[in-house]
Amino acid sequence: MSVNVAFDNVVKEFGPVRVLHGVSFALQAGRTVGLLGENGAGKSTLMKILAGFETATGGGLRINGQPMQFSTSRQAEAQGIVLIHQEFSLAEDLTIAQNLFLGHEKKKGWLLDDATMQAEAAKAIAQVGLKADVNTRVKQLIVAEKQLVEIARALLRKARLLIMDEPTATLTPGETKRLFALMAQLKADGVTLVYISHKLDEVEQVTDEVVVMRDGRFVAREDTQNLSRQQMASLMVGRELTDLYPPKAPHADAAMPMLKVTGLTVPGWAEDVGFEVRAGEILGFAGLVGAGRTELFEGLLGLRPRSAGQVELQGKLVDLKSPRAAAQQGLTYLSEDRKGKGLHVHFGLRENLTLMALERYTHPLLDPQAEMVALATAVNDYGIRTGDLQSKASSLSGGNQQKLALAKVLHPRPKVVVLDEPTRGVDVGAKRDIYFLVQRLAREGLAVVVISSELMELIGLCHRVAVMRGGRLQTVLEEQQLTEQELIRHATGSH
Repeated sequence: MSVNVAFDNVVKEFGPVRVLHGVSFALQAGRTVGLLGENGAGKSTLMKILAGFETATGGGLRINGQPMQFSTSRQAEAQGIVLIHQEFSLAEDLTIAQNLFLGHEKKKGWLLDDATMQAEAAKAIAQVGLKADVNTRVKQLIVAEKQLVEIARALLRKARLLIMDEPTATLTPGETKRLFALMAQLKADGVTLVYISHKLDEVEQVTDEVVVMRDGRFVAREDTQNLSRQQMASLMVGRELTDLYPPKAPHADAAMPMLKVTGLTVPGWAEDVGFEVRAGEILGFAGLVGAGRTELFEGLLGLRPRSAGQVELQGKLVDLKSPRAAAQQGLTYLSEDRKGKGLHVHFGLRENLTLMALERYTHPLLDPQAEMVALATAVNDYGIRTGDLQSKASSLSGGNQQKLALAKVLHPRPKVVVLDEPTRGVDVGAKRDIYFLVQRLAREGLAVVVISSELMELIGLCHRVAVMRGGRLQTVLEEQQLTEQELIRHATGSH
């Protein structure tokens, strides 16, 4: 059965803040619709209303012509409407199979039918290209594998309308290709797909039409083939968007590197890796998922055991036992997992900002007033859009959370900063802000390391790019060598 959806003047308010202002448009069955808009445009909120995770304050939905209101996601699923969240909603301590059937367990009489669930789970994860044992606990999976579990779970719910919120943010090019093939199959089976993504090349590739939202309002709807990526971006931000990447900061080749790493080995992840980065330089790290980039730096910071290697900061040999010790020595790290490891989303903005530099605000008691002054400065410096300085980090949009996370790791005034996937899941406007901020840091004399899965990001931002494959450093490409083909060639080993 196909699902036609119409939004009729949908309004949503969170307390005094209105985030959706009378949104009206329809989703036609059997089509792939790209839903575009900056972070905070209201896309995810609207889709959560459709999927039963939120209820509208005003207006409503019509499903196949009938007025409908869902008060739970289960009610929406009964109508064939399933949302794959951008932030994972998996139970980390349960197995893949248990997660896939959580709340929908199959039974034999009074007992759980584990054999059937495991067999069906194995089929579902094979369909999305996940090579893993269904009895593996989710906490043992890497981020990209967790994304595939989320997609497999949606398929098991027999979705007729599937909403995918940034589904490729953590996937390799191969996994993305497989997902697109799966989407084509679902569309051929009559499933309606809503594809929310900031990757406009993907939107161009897989959607039939795009709907653009801005500031909680519907602003445009157009067949995908009639819009260029530039036009999509301009519709999203409401102005012509030029120069996504700022000019690269010139940097003198200082005699002494800010950070020099020699022979670093992180068992199971990285072997005998050496590199250096100088003041004013942006060094990129490229590689496929599983290449060991994140794990290398987690080993460097004492978050994982390392078995060999030495680290020099400003010419001085250091033994970094923890991120706190690293920050005290002048090296800070922004995790790729913004909500899990980057921010305490249930804390206020002030507490998040000053957490890594609390000694600056204790004389000997904590001085919240001084923290608020620092927060007001950071909000201004980093362009963090918030209605209220007293609000929690969870109230910010994804792009603004990322800016807060950046402000937090830069607050201890480091000499070297490592940014792991700094623009994952943020919109094109926020991306541009972050790129300009990274160049500003380099101009101010910081040494910056950027780990990214987006090749154009590395080419647009970095002075040099180190490429890893299978835990080993393959090469370091100079600025004039930076092309997508060259990066892919070294990352995949296809000479």
